[in-house]
Amino acid sequence: MKFKALLTIVAALLASACLFHFKASLGLLVLPLFMLLVVFVTLRLYMLMAQDDISGN
Repeated sequence: MKFKALLTIVAALLASACLFHFKASLGLLVLPLFMLLVVFVTLRLYMLMAQDDISGN
């Protein structure tokens, strides 16, 4: 597994753990932050897969 992919997964896990831990104090910000986290992870993993496809050909 590439280092960038591993780093992205670890960052997403840490961010989700922080969201879960501080959800009571964040209040209404939990949903937008969760949506941003999902978009970040989706786009980051898509970029990594696209780079893999280019380097594979």
